[in-house]
Amino acid sequence: MTLLMGGAVSVILGLVGFIVWIKDFLTLLKGGLPVLLLLGGVVAIYIGIDELQSKLREEREKQEEELIKAKEELDLIRARAEQYREELERLKEERKNKA
Repeated sequence: MTLLMGGAVSVILGLVGFIVWIKDFLTLLKGGLPVLLLLGGVVAIYIGIDELQSKLREEREKQEEELIKAKEELDLIRARAEQYREELERLKEERKNKA
């Protein structure tokens, strides 16, 4: 009950103070608003740069993965080409031996 009464008294005193010192409150608000905008802008820039770096890092990792896949494919193709080359040599030898 005392908490409720204390809260009610605080609300009444705050409302009276707000009405009496409205001019001072507006002056404080005018002075504080640019500071809040500056701080908010700095935080937004920091978050934006961090997000951009994260995006670039993800893109780089994706390109590295694609490069690894391309190298694996190239190795597979080279291995197949070597098999075909050996097959061709073997067929040439067989043809040479038959003739």
